[in-house]
Amino acid sequence: MSADVMSDNLEERVFGAAVGTLELFGIYLGSRLGLYEVLDERRRTGRGPVTYGEFAAEAGIHPRYAREWLEQQAVADMLAVDDPAADAEARRYHLPAAHAGVLVDQEAADHLAPLARMVVGIAGVLDEVADAYRTGGGVPYARYGEDFRHGQGGINRPAFTTALVEEWLPAAEDVTERLRTSGGRVADLGCGHGWAAIALASAFPRAEVWGLDADPESVEDARANAEARQARVRFVTADASAVAAHGPFDLILVLEALHDMAQPVKALAAARDALAEGGSVIVADEAVAERFTAPGGDLERMMYGWSISACLPSVMAEGPGHAIGTVIREDTVRELAAEAGFGAVEVLPVDAGFFRLYRMTR
Repeated sequence: MSADVMSDNLEERVFGAAVGTLELFGIYLGSRLGLYEVLDERRRTGRGPVTYGEFAAEAGIHPRYAREWLEQQAVADMLAVDDPAADAEARRYHLPAAHAGVLVDQEAADHLAPLARMVVGIAGVLDEVADAYRTGGGVPYARYGEDFRHGQGGINRPAFTTALVEEWLPAAEDVTERLRTSGGRVADLGCGHGWAAIALASAFPRAEVWGLDADPESVEDARANAEARQARVRFVTADASAVAAHGPFDLILVLEALHDMAQPVKALAAARDALAEGGSVIVADEAVAERFTAPGGDLERMMYGWSISACLPSVMAEGPGHAIGTVIREDTVRELAAEAGFGAVEVLPVDAGFFRLYRMTR
């Protein structure tokens, strides 16, 4: 490929990235202000398309902002407009049913709107990230704020509430059988908003389920989510290495959290020590390529994007450690497990989307 062609492609990509980022801001506003919910409610109740004036009144926003947001969403093909040639005051907009999962339904498999909140959360601390690059320090996870925290919880929610119990755990049949028959005890390390722990408590009512996370705000969010769903889960603000003090556990989960740990070997060793006889640790982390290649595919590009702006800076803030970053490859997981004393590591035979699932046993 000639240098001129590569330059043209890069020009197109950068322009497209700018368009995409701005459209994420539109999604952020729609999600944060409940605008999509207003449109989805009209769709579900058969009230039909809406003018910007009607929409402004229903959504509780200023009419001029309502008009501009609706027009932008229609131009971006997020929303549909009945007659684009009509006068602005007469145009009617609606949310296509096919877009409801991506933009509104928080447990739909294709729900990607939370990505917008994550991007906005990162944008708010980019000055601090730049300083960390110069000093070698980091940016504590808490500094990324509510937007990033809720975005991360939201983007994981569909998989953690549905795929985890319906597809992932059944790939380890003896684990699900043990939880179903004897109940047992389960711990979710780095539990975040608690969706996985809540799903397990609902799916296996005889089990005792714990969730541990070092971030106090995440734990409070998890408790509120569990209370709203009347799920019996015990959430604790604690580092993952504290799990051994609360064991033994028949199953310990580390879901998209291992790469964010400054001391992953210490955490895995504690998890191993906390296992009951015949217990398992199941890790879900990024399904990146086996080895570094450049240029990379979209998944690899996204994971490195999270890494340079959020995951690596947040773990660097914790001081000396592994500082893995988001792009945690299979060989790295196996090395960490071996250092922690696990005798066996297998990749579970299940398509987990963005994730690769590992089962670790003594």
